[in-house]
Amino acid sequence: MKKGYSNYFSETALWEKIRDFSKAAGEKVVYAVLLLYYLMAEKSVSLKTKASIAAALGYFIFPLDAVPDLAPLIGYSDDLGVLLFVLSKVAGSLTPEVKQRAQKQLEDWFGKTGQEELMELEDPIS
Repeated sequence: MKKGYSNYFSETALWEKIRDFSKAAGEKVVYAVLLLYYLMAEKSVSLKTKASIAAALGYFIFPLDAVPDLAPLIGYSDDLGVLLFVLSKVAGSLTPEVKQRAQKQLEDWFGKTGQEELMELEDPIS
């Protein structure tokens, strides 16, 4: 993944993208974004890891990615792939607290979430 995508990351742009497209992106994509976002906020995470996370979140924010986000059913599949790739690389840094913060935020936005779906996302990165 090109590090240039990290230039597209900003908290404001991330929250706007989630606000405008969270329902279309779905719980899995938003949960992956939240895991990375909250992990990036951890003081114990290295700058190199934070740069990788910023690049993945920048890719999510960037409107002109490999598969346009507005394409029905598959629009966020490339975003999820990038997010999962980076999550797999930083999985050792994910703490129960980061996961709990992400799950709580997801529930605030989506209501009661399907834990099975979240576990499907976490299994490949564990």
